[in-house]
Amino acid sequence: MSPTPSQLLAAPQAQLLAAPDVTSTVVSGALLLAVPIALFAGLVSFFSPCVLPLVPGYLSYVTGIGGSDLAEARRGRMLGGALLFVLGFTAVFVSTGALFGYFGATLTEYQEPITRVLGALVIVLGLSFMGALPWLPQREFRIHRKPTVGLVGAPVLGVLFGLGWTPCFGPTLGAVNSLAYNEASAGRGALLMLVFCLGLGLPFIAAALAFRKALGAFDRVKRHYVWVMRVGGGMLVAVGVLLVTGIWNEIVYELQVWSSGFTVGI
Repeated sequence: MSPTPSQLLAAPQAQLLAAPDVTSTVVSGALLLAVPIALFAGLVSFFSPCVLPLVPGYLSYVTGIGGSDLAEARRGRMLGGALLFVLGFTAVFVSTGALFGYFGATLTEYQEPITRVLGALVIVLGLSFMGALPWLPQREFRIHRKPTVGLVGAPVLGVLFGLGWTPCFGPTLGAVNSLAYNEASAGRGALLMLVFCLGLGLPFIAAALAFRKALGAFDRVKRHYVWVMRVGGGMLVAVGVLLVTGIWNEIVYELQVWSSGFTVGI
């Protein structure tokens, strides 16, 4: 008799998700479901009103080039500055993802009620992201001490960005951390947050490589900020509902059954 979804998901995550090879780890049901959400959450964070307008300033600061000269700057320097900046905040966020995953593994006995509480929190954060809860502030805590201008200070500015701007895109970050906790593994939590950083960081790098074209694209996004926030907030609310109702675990179980016979030669 095969185990039910609740019985399977109640087993210790370390045993449930232990894989004999890399393939079974990557295609496990939970990551198949969580990875695209984490990537989309990172993209939504980048295009939010508190990040996108500041992109020219970030690029100017991490490259040591004035805003008016960015369009004519060497691509190598622009790319280097953007990469170092992205690596800086990635180090911060991946660490938090690993921490949430670790606590998920150590609190397996209470994982179901904690997941439901986190799901309720994600719903609140999603509504806040949509602007439906104006009483809930979304202000960033800015660290005013600035690192050295240029490439040397770029990773430091990235770390400060990760620490200081967290409340600003906290709803999306909180949702991904909730998924990291549900993974019940420090490594998986770190991987999930790394995907979030890809969604947040790749547009920075694209803007550095094609600054003038990127500005035109960003201007078009700014005209549709309301829809960016609504779609992003709606996604967070949907994830929260799945976590609270337990449907998330049901979907993960089905994906695990489907992916159990999937193999790739490595």
